[in-house]
Order: sequence, then structure tokens, then C-alpha cells
Amino acid sequence: MGRNDEHPVEPIDSFTSSAAIRNHDTGANIPELEPVVDITASQKMISAMSGSLLTSLLVTPLDVVRVRLQSQPMTIAGMNSYKFAIPAGHVGAIPTAELGVTACCREVFFAGNTAEMCLAGPRIDGIAASAATVPHDCVVEETQKKTYKSTYDGLRKIARNEGFTTLWRGLSPTLVMTIPANIIYFTGYDWLRFNKASPFSKLSSDYAPLTAGSAARILAATAVGPIELFRTRMQAAPSASKSNHFLDTLTDVQNMVKTHGYTSLWRGLTLTLWRDVPFSGLYWWGYEFIRGRLTDLRQEREGRSLSRESRSDSRRRSQSAENTRDTFIDAATAGALSGAFASVVTTPFDVGKTRTQVYTDGPKRAAAAGAQAVAPEEQNMLRLLWHIFKTEGAAGLFRGWIPRMLKVSPACAIMISSYEVGKTAFRGINERARLNKPEAQP
Repeated sequence: MGRNDEHPVEPIDSFTSSAAIRNHDTGANIPELEPVVDITASQKMISAMSGSLLTSLLVTPLDVVRVRLQSQPMTIAGMNSYKFAIPAGHVGAIPTAELGVTACCREVFFAGNTAEMCLAGPRIDGIAASAATVPHDCVVEETQKKTYKSTYDGLRKIARNEGFTTLWRGLSPTLVMTIPANIIYFTGYDWLRFNKASPFSKLSSDYAPLTAGSAARILAATAVGPIELFRTRMQAAPSASKSNHFLDTLTDVQNMVKTHGYTSLWRGLTLTLWRDVPFSGLYWWGYEFIRGRLTDLRQEREGRSLSRESRSDSRRRSQSAENTRDTFIDAATAGALSGAFASVVTTPFDVGKTRTQVYTDGPKRAAAAGAQAVAPEEQNMLRLLWHIFKTEGAAGLFRGWIPRMLKVSPACAIMISSYEVGKTAFRGINERARLNKPEAQP
């Protein structure tokens, strides 16, 4: 690229024509930025893999709490609206104060080890309740253990009642999912965004991040859809027993495949795409905008200004020449802010995805209820979200937005900063190898 002939008085606007430019204020020569040193696809994959490992270890506990909050039944204030099975001949014999889950009595116990169905029986004098039919000592305490009111409450109760390591349940499938997903996602985005063979590279800097990020996410989400379904079901299962949760989830998924076929492994994929595609578009648009502004501010402090006609290319050259500390700070800041905004906006789709993936459609339960209608979780995305809005209000659509934001924002910051720092390190390696390479003899 030569100097901008249309602005001969402002040669400072170009970074590629000569070895140095002059600072207008001090008169000092500022070295030109070299063209961007490219890195190989395998180096980009290694950078994405390192970020995936670190991110998964740090944010998995928040992901477990998010899934629990979004999949737990909607509780009613006072907890007096639970269903009871009471023998008709003993209704008058049961004191009113002992009905419901407000009384700590052994005659009230949970059906199926969940707080969704509570059975109440009469007190029979002289006959103690057997441990086989009464699994809990106090209904109030057990209900409180199964109900999470906030992110901190969820972290505290899960760690106390189910064990500290439960917060990392699903870490293995998370790693199996995130590593290939992020490799596809980040390397795919780089290719779609900057490679000359990509149709998105010809778009303006305002639209290219939206389209390239959305397309890369579609490829990544489709590739790891079955693994994400398995992970979500595994994280949603409470630690009510000492059984192997991995094997239980695997059996549950196998039964689902037998009933509905292999396409059921992608159950919730549509909702996942509704959540992740707009998230990725908003995230990359926000990331490039924020980091671009940070780059502009740094260049202005150093006495440079970026070419208006090739601002995107100039920013890339400037960012590739940054040291590791500046790269980490700018990437982490832009990733955290952009990720927080995109996560809040797309929370309703995340709620719908979680409800669909953890839904268990038992034929026996449907036959017992005599229900012929299709469950909301088996309908399309818009109908499910409308059902949640009608039954739970706007709060139901944004349930779990705090742990989601607390998870996504640092995860984006860690992932993108690790990825960018890794690429910076590999650029330095490639540059040193190029400089040390002996010139070919004539």
C-alpha cells in the first residue's frame, strides 16, 4: 500500500509506505508498523485450546448453578400450592397446621425424590413411619435444599449438600465439547473474517463481525450439539443418590435415542442457534468495536493516527505489533464488556434451550396424567418462550441471567485474551524464525 495521494499533507495516516513517520507535535520519527505476520492454522488451534482449558476450569461452577436455576420448577410463595394425595376418609383427622410443606413432619414426603410432587398421609398413632417410605426427616429443610434463590445461594447449597466437587460436574464433557467447538469457532471466525477467499471479508467492518461470527457459531454449535445435550442433562441432575451420574445420564440419553431416533441428540439445537448465533454476532461486533477504540486511543497517545480509508487494516497491524501486556488488557476488557452485554440480551433463548434439553418425556407419566397435548418443551422455540412468559412472567425468561453473565463475561475475557496472547506469541516465534532463516544463495 502506498501513501495516501489524496491527503499529501497528512502522510502520518499511512503505516505501510516507509520506515518511519513523524510526530506532528514533537517532530520525532516514529517507526512504521510492519505488515501483520501470519500464523498457521495449527498455531491458532493451539491458542484456542489453551483458552478452552483455562476457561472451563474457572467457569464450570457458575454453569452448573445456571442450569439448576433454569431447570428447577417454578415455586409459589408460601409453598402451599403443592399437590397432595390425602385419603378421603382421613381428611378430618389431619390437623390443618400439619398440611403442606410448612410443617416438619414425617407424614409428608416427596414422590420421586423431587419437590415437584408432595404426598401427605394421616398421622396414625402408635405406628412410626418407616424409613423406606419416608426418605426425609423434614419437608421444609429438604424443599429448601432443592430450591436455589440466587447464584450465591446455589453455589453454597450445592457445595454443602452435594459436595464441593459437584460444582465441577460435567467438566469432562465440557472439555470434550469446548475444545473442538472453540477450535472450529475461533479459527473459523478468523478465516471467515480476514481471509480473502471468504465472502465476508469484502463486507464493511460494521457488518463483517456480525456475519462471520454468526456463521462460525452455526458450524461449531452443530458439530458439538450431542455433547452439549449430554453435559446439560448431567449438570441438571441433583445428587439425590450415590449412583454414577455419568452412567445414569448416558442411559437416559440412550433411552431417548431409542424412543425418538438419533435426531433427538440435537434436541434444543434450534434454541441453541437462536441463543448462540445472535450472541456471537453481537459479541464479535462489540469486541471489535471496543478493542478498535482502545487501539485508537493508544495510537493517539503515541502520536499516530489511523488511516480513515483502511482503519480496519491499520488496527490489525497496530494490534499485531502490541506487546503481550497490552494485548492481554485490551482483549480481556473488550471480551468481558461485549460478552456481558450479549449474554443478557440472549438469556431468554438460553432458558428455552435448557428447559428443552433437560425435559424428560416419560410415556408412563403422560398416560397417568391422561395428557394428549404436546408439552411446551416439545413445541417450537417461540411457543415455549411464550408459555414461559405467560406462566412465569418476564422474570421466567431471564431466570439465571446473573450466573449466566457472571460465567459468560469472564469466560469471554479469558478465552479471547488467551487466544490473542497465544497468537501474539506465535507471531513472535514465526518472525524470529523468518529473520534467522539463512538467505538462499544465488
